Amino acid sequence: MKLDLSRVIGASLLCAGLLLLGIFIKGGIDNIANRGRQVTVRGLSERSVEANSVTWPIVTKEMGNDLIDIYNRIQTTNAKITAFLKANGLKEDEFSINPPQVEDRVANTYSNESQVRSRYLVTNVIVVSSEQVKLVKSLIDKQPELMRQGIAVVAGDYQYQTSYEYTKLNEIKPEMIAEATEAARTAADRFAADSHSSLGKIQTASQGQFTIEDRDQYTPYIKNIRVVTSITYALEH
Repeated sequence: MKLDLSRVIGASLLCAGLLLLGIFIKGGIDNIANRGRQVTVRGLSERSVEANSVTWPIVTKEMGNDLIDIYNRIQTTNAKITAFLKANGLKEDEFSINPPQVEDRVANTYSNESQVRSRYLVTNVIVVSSEQVKLVKSLIDKQPELMRQGIAVVAGDYQYQTSYEYTKLNEIKPEMIAEATEAARTAADRFAADSHSSLGKIQTASQGQFTIEDRDQYTPYIKNIRVVTSITYALEH
């Protein structure tokens, strides 16, 4: 009995087509099953660094009724303070003298002129701005030396707070991002293993914001830097 070659070829093609169709259907079913299976994890990188810049306002006040006399006293005070700063290692470009702020207490609408003993209150500020943080910290501790010269440095004024900054964030950003990303990947691997899955491709990723804060109120020159990354991975069987 002779076989019809055309029928054999047709049957073979039909079988191959059905096989491929089955493969495609299975793949589609697998894709549907895996679709939506994902995990979102966060990775943290945190460091403590020392500030590399400091701004120190040295505030003094003078009171009186004679502006010329007050002016002369301010000039004497400024000369003593700048001499103190230079003698202890600061350069002239690391501090500046702000214009004095004069408050006429008699001209104040809410004041009672008869009760005002000193008409003028003058605030004088010398601002130290330096990258020599340790040196400036030591000078802050030496303020009693100015008291021995008759200079009363005003403390606790909210307008004139000593501030410390860290300005080299861009230098450590890449390494911190890499650390946070690696921490997120480790968390994702653990989740996948616990759920008997394997990690697929990254679906979404967010670097998050870098934050810089004082470590605590007692050591404002120590900064805590942290960044959190958020990454979503697909999960596969």
